[in-house]
Amino acid sequence: MLLPLYLIDASIYIFRHYFVLPERWHSEEGFPTQAVYGYLGFLLSLLEQRQPKNIVAAFDESLGSCFRNDIYPPYKANRVLPDEALAFQLAACVEVTGLLGIAGLASNSHEADDIIGTLARRGQAQGQQVIVISGDKDLAQLLKADDLIWDFGRGDARDRQGVMDTMGVWPEQLADYLALVGDPVDHIPGVPGIGPKTATALLDHFGSLDKILTAGDRLAEAAVRGASRLPEKIESHREQLAVVRQLTGIAEDAPIGEPAVERRRAHLSELADFCQRMGFDQRIFQRIQRFTGEANNQ
Repeated sequence: MLLPLYLIDASIYIFRHYFVLPERWHSEEGFPTQAVYGYLGFLLSLLEQRQPKNIVAAFDESLGSCFRNDIYPPYKANRVLPDEALAFQLAACVEVTGLLGIAGLASNSHEADDIIGTLARRGQAQGQQVIVISGDKDLAQLLKADDLIWDFGRGDARDRQGVMDTMGVWPEQLADYLALVGDPVDHIPGVPGIGPKTATALLDHFGSLDKILTAGDRLAEAAVRGASRLPEKIESHREQLAVVRQLTGIAEDAPIGEPAVERRRAHLSELADFCQRMGFDQRIFQRIQRFTGEANNQ
C-alpha cells in the first residue's frame, strides 16, 4: 500500500507566524526571526504527529513573474515584494525545511499552488492519497477520492464532501466558482452582481462554467433571485470570464522536474548551527534533538 503524500503550502504558515508572533528572536545579522521560529515549530509538530515518509514543501517566488501575469497583468498587483528583513526570513524558512529532510520547491514562473497541483496529480496517478497542508481554499480544487485539505494546527480537515458542505461546490467546480465571484485576495475580478449564492446555484444547475457560457437564455432557469438578468450579466462579461478562468485554475505542469518526495535524514549538527544563527532559545533546539533522535533511528 502506498503511503500518503503530504504537500505543504509553506507561505501560509510562514506569514501566519510572521504577523502573530512578537519579534522576540533575532539572527546574528540583526534580522527578526519570529516567522522562522513559528514555521520551524509548525514543521516539527507536523513531523512529530504524522511521521510522514513522503512530504514536500512548496514556496512562492513568482510574485510579478508568474505566467498568470502574462495573461492578466494586474494579477496580485495588490501584493508588494518583501523587504530585506522579510526576505531573510523567507530564505531561512527554505533552509530549515531542507535541514529537516523535507524537499523545498519553488519556481519563477509558477506559484506554490501550481507546484502542489503538479505533485498532487502525479501522486494521484500512482494511487497515493494526497494531503494538502494549507489554509488556502483555492487548493481544495485538487481533491480526488480520499484526498484531504488540512489546515494543520487549526483542526480544519476537509475531504471532497467537506468542500461541498462548506463552499457549496465540488472541488472540480471551485475554479469556475472563483471565476464567477472573483478573488479580491489575488486581485481577480468577478462578475458584478454574482455572489456566492448565485454562483453556487448556477454551477448546481449547469455543472460548469463552460456550460454556463453556452446556456444563453436558459440561465434564467437557475433557482436564484434575479435569475432573469443572468443571461445579460454573463454575456457582457464573457471575455472577462474566459481570461479569469485561466487564473483561478491550478496548473499541473509546473517546471519542477522529478523531485524526490521521500523525507531524508535530518542532521542535528547543522540544525544546531541554524538555531544559533537565528537566535533561538534552547527549548526549540531540545525539541529538535528529541525529534531527530527518533527520526534518525527509524
